Amino acid sequence: MKFIHLSDLHLGKRVNEYSMLEDQEYILKKIINIVDAEKPDGVIIAGDVYDKSVPAAEAVQLFDNFLVQLAKRKLEVFVISGNHDSPERIAFGSRIMDASGIHMSPVYNGKIVPFSMQDEYGTVDVYMLPFIKPAHVRRFCDDEITTYTDAINNAISKLSINHDNRNILVTHQFVTGSSRSESEEISVGGSDNVDAYVFEPFDYVALGHIHSPQNCGSEHIRYCGTPLKYSFSEASQHKSVTFVELGEKGSVTIAAEPLVPRHDLRELRGSYMELTDRRNYEGTAVDDYLHITLTDEQDIPEALARLRVIYPNLMQL
Repeated sequence: MKFIHLSDLHLGKRVNEYSMLEDQEYILKKIINIVDAEKPDGVIIAGDVYDKSVPAAEAVQLFDNFLVQLAKRKLEVFVISGNHDSPERIAFGSRIMDASGIHMSPVYNGKIVPFSMQDEYGTVDVYMLPFIKPAHVRRFCDDEITTYTDAINNAISKLSINHDNRNILVTHQFVTGSSRSESEEISVGGSDNVDAYVFEPFDYVALGHIHSPQNCGSEHIRYCGTPLKYSFSEASQHKSVTFVELGEKGSVTIAAEPLVPRHDLRELRGSYMELTDRRNYEGTAVDDYLHITLTDEQDIPEALARLRVIYPNLMQL
């Protein structure tokens, strides 16, 4: 059984005051093309659908269209809320949409009912655990919950997991040891860390929250990363979608396919003369989103405006 793992769409996001909406629409169409080529059984979206808890109307319309395109392809789609989302807004209409194969995580209430899928090897159970804090879990238990690890461990301990089945957890947390980027929200002192051992019961853990694609301790605990670059600390990253294929119990194959954006986000460095020399920029993607560092020892008058004649999407100088 094959799944495509996505997360952190951050629809409606602005980067250095530039709207990413058209770029997001472009990359979602690319993802639909990948879905058509790969024909997965399901698509996972592991939180941070939107960039704000009260998203702009244009962002909601964009996600609505994306879900409609997925529903037309008769896929099972699993969507949870992240720390940027309003869990109530993500949960809205979920019981109605279930019939269309679109499964939106409900607001956490101490119980999680898995969605079961069948193939020649048996049952795959998908558990959706939205972003939660210790305070969310304390409301539904008598245990002393003080850390994020305690909270996730408690939530998982209440699941009636059938260990003979293949089990997938979709969640949105910061797993200890993961590499962060500037565009992520960071808790002081790393107080939101979750230790990876709590995920041992699962054959695959589809994580959201961290923007760079990476495994956490083992291959079956994975962040797929964002589909686009959202800060210059991500300039050297290669964005992708993650494919997860479950064979018989214990057999998990993970692969990735690159995502090529409408405009890349890059850093340039050089003198004003070098950067304005046609021989150096001709044939390059001058309309990419750029952070330029000038190496001139003297100030260049009106450098930003003059460079934008050549590089129209210069974000930072």
